[in-house]
Amino acid sequence: MSKIRVLVVDDSAFMRKSLSLMVESDPEIEVVGTARDGEEGYNVVKTLKPDLVTLDIEMPRMDGLTALKKIMKDCPTSVLMVSSLTTEGAEATMKAMEYGAVDFIPKELSYVNVNIIKVKDELIRKIKDVVHHKNLRERLNRLRRLQGETPRVNRYVSNSKEISHIGFREIVLGVSTGGPLSLQKVVPMISAKINAPMFIVQHMPPKFTKSLADRLNSMSELEVKEAEPNEPVRNNVVYIAPGGFHMGVKKNGVGSVIDISEHPSETLHRPSVDVMFESVVGMYGKHTLSIIMTGMGKDGFEGIKNLKNLGGYCIAQNAESCIVYGMPRAVIEGGYADVIAPLEKIAEEINKAVVR
Repeated sequence: MSKIRVLVVDDSAFMRKSLSLMVESDPEIEVVGTARDGEEGYNVVKTLKPDLVTLDIEMPRMDGLTALKKIMKDCPTSVLMVSSLTTEGAEATMKAMEYGAVDFIPKELSYVNVNIIKVKDELIRKIKDVVHHKNLRERLNRLRRLQGETPRVNRYVSNSKEISHIGFREIVLGVSTGGPLSLQKVVPMISAKINAPMFIVQHMPPKFTKSLADRLNSMSELEVKEAEPNEPVRNNVVYIAPGGFHMGVKKNGVGSVIDISEHPSETLHRPSVDVMFESVVGMYGKHTLSIIMTGMGKDGFEGIKNLKNLGGYCIAQNAESCIVYGMPRAVIEGGYADVIAPLEKIAEEINKAVVR
């Protein structure tokens, strides 16, 4: 197989070198070029046609957001943003996701030796998963065209008529790579009549989850907010787990409150979908509707497995509409998905199951 071809765009010579060394430490990936600003990066993308671009946000002459819009308009390519861990950086990253970037890596971590291995491994995993899934979709569609078939856009299996009778008391959703843009296509479409709280884990660092919640809140009928420790759980509110912390629920007198904690500390992700599912399902049992969407790995698999054993239900995003078909794949292949839906149908499925 040919190597994955990556272009690195950053105004810092140190960052260009650091990212290149990290990427090329994997024998399946090669850096085919570098660029010092957005304008040069845009021109190199048109010339080299890489499989993926790492794109800094803050650059002279042409910034990353402007370059991203031009790339997506003229030569669509998978793009990972390189973002600073600041409030401003988080807000710019949310805009980048709206413009078509598939994900991001935090810039500051690349300077810290103690985290360099973790950052390198995450970067390589993201590059491989994004490019491999995109290539697989393209190969399957080319094969179908050669066979005279219409390219299959969506696999759609729905049993929502059967699951709506359960009487769901809350909704849980797990998502990772490709999540910010995907959530913007789901949460704003959820009915204000769900009469239940909704809990979301999106794998993101601190500050980014607050920007994501604020963006979703501005688009939605439901109130969307970053969850806070010990706040009462309310119906028709969407709680986003804060970056760097696990989110759950716990009893407090006659009601329940949000539980925010750094423990367990040994999980691969914090926040973790499985940790959130375990806590929420422990409170609401089978009256939990679970949704699993685009993302690497299998975070959420154990939580959904346990929920299904209690009699609960699951909506999983289909392969064709995922940026990375990892988390939903684990659930679907395990036989735990009651509904397999394209991204644009997930909110509709939630509404059909919950709104009474």
